[in-house]
Amino acid sequence: MKQNETIRIGVGAVVFRGEEVLLVKRGKPPFKGHWSIPGGGLEFGERLKDGVRREVMEETGLEIEIGGLIGVFEAMPEDTGQLTHTVMVDYVANWVAGEPVAADDAADAAFFSFDEARERLSWDETRRAVAMAIDMRDKKQER
Repeated sequence: MKQNETIRIGVGAVVFRGEEVLLVKRGKPPFKGHWSIPGGGLEFGERLKDGVRREVMEETGLEIEIGGLIGVFEAMPEDTGQLTHTVMVDYVANWVAGEPVAADDAADAAFFSFDEARERLSWDETRRAVAMAIDMRDKKQER
């Protein structure tokens, strides 16, 4: 591994409020200016679910309840244009309280209908995570 190449662990959440999903517009690289799900880097000694709750609160001011694990995704250097390989652990979550207000490294934050959210997302892996979360939610509601 070269000196400036790094591997990071990120956490994120697909947050539902009724028939809407929460998105943030990234304020910093990578993906600056692009819509995504809230999330960020896991801190040393922090449990994954605690990191997800912290990141959502920092970026949007929202309190969430974590449901289950969606999956593990990767952002390779060719995806981000940086010398970083990020392994992302994404969860499905439900909105508990608050109204989205962009903070920390988010330039904007809002809830969108599922269709509008899919249109705004620019990265296929995030689209896939949101689709998986919607499927999980639908299957849970069918029970």
